[in-house]
Amino acid sequence: MNKILRLTFLMLFTIVVLTEGTNTPSFAQERTISIVVDGLPLNFDVPPIIKDGRTLVPFRAVSEALNVPVSWDEKSRTVTASDGITRILLRIGDKTAYRNNAPVALDVPPMIMNGRTLIPLRFFSEAFGCNVEWDNASYTVRIVSPRRKMAVIGFYALGDSRTSSWTNLFGKPYPEHSKGNTDAISELALGWYSLDKGGNLLTQSNTGWQRPAGWEDVLKVASLYNLRTEMVIHATDSSGDITELLSSKEAMEKLAEAIAEESKLYSGVNLDLEGLGLNESGENLLKTRQNFTSFVRILSEKLDPSKTLTLTLHAPNSAYKGYDYKTLGAIADRIIIMAYDYGSSPELVDKVLQAIEMAKAEVPPEKLMLGISIPRETAQSLLTKIGIAKRYNLSGIALWRLGLITKDQWEVLRKAVEPVNYQNGN
Repeated sequence: MNKILRLTFLMLFTIVVLTEGTNTPSFAQERTISIVVDGLPLNFDVPPIIKDGRTLVPFRAVSEALNVPVSWDEKSRTVTASDGITRILLRIGDKTAYRNNAPVALDVPPMIMNGRTLIPLRFFSEAFGCNVEWDNASYTVRIVSPRRKMAVIGFYALGDSRTSSWTNLFGKPYPEHSKGNTDAISELALGWYSLDKGGNLLTQSNTGWQRPAGWEDVLKVASLYNLRTEMVIHATDSSGDITELLSSKEAMEKLAEAIAEESKLYSGVNLDLEGLGLNESGENLLKTRQNFTSFVRILSEKLDPSKTLTLTLHAPNSAYKGYDYKTLGAIADRIIIMAYDYGSSPELVDKVLQAIEMAKAEVPPEKLMLGISIPRETAQSLLTKIGIAKRYNLSGIALWRLGLITKDQWEVLRKAVEPVNYQNGN
């Protein structure tokens, strides 16, 4: 009998040990929740949690990603957020929130955890027009922010029958036209000009940039669809022509005069002089920067005040350091950051973010535009690049180039951006 009791006790003890070993506390079994806004992951000092089937997140991280100002009232323990159109109010422990003073029932109330206020993610995001999806396989919440009004520049350059800027934009072969994709663009950067070291403005170049036959039709039809136009002067310094030009005050004056005269046909000027500052340092680099800045200042002074001056520049984290962003930003109306050609497709998000951070440290964001190389992006990565421009409150995006934008990419543009309508003044 004692032997049977001992065996029974041993079996019970074994069952208890095994059972305790498998009953891991529930919080230890929870997976990490990821939050992605426009393809960009959010970082939290307090991780998101799931409570009663609803995701709660620290409100400041999400509000900052969506550029929605928020405030916290300690006395009433309330969170208030407003983008100027929508205003919401949530109170800790209260299952009733308010959107523009109208009550909204919540499944889970806001709460405080580890000194951070957590709010229901879906309610907050959808209140401000976002699309929210839950991916159970990856434990990820994917948020797509609402359309943002901004300038959208499309570079218009010569192509062939397959990559025609005209057909891609106006939807029909030249010279026919329709609305096409003009609803997704607000401006055209017309890549029709170049220069030589003597300060001559050229309509033909050895890099393929040239003014096509029938160019007047482009201006006429662009006007029909309310598109602004800027003349682009493009050159690279591979042969040293730009450096030589910039070393001559006479040549710079001559070129600036020619550009100012030609700009009467356009809404503005886009200066795209590439390749400055490669392998330069010290006094040589300083001189290159000063010379380029001098030319931009001369050009700015000669342009009619009604004409905009846009600079298309290598990114500050590129190999080309010949551009003084701070001084140029004070002279020009806008700077397009060419945040591409980092060696990968799609372009590395970290590199693009670094480029914007560096530029934004020198130039106000309302003067900056994100340049995007369309051939190096997919539809999904294009959404992410647009999301970066939104998150940093840039004035817009510039797309290289028309003729290469796919149907899927056009749809992404339409869903993510509301192009500025200059004719209506908004």
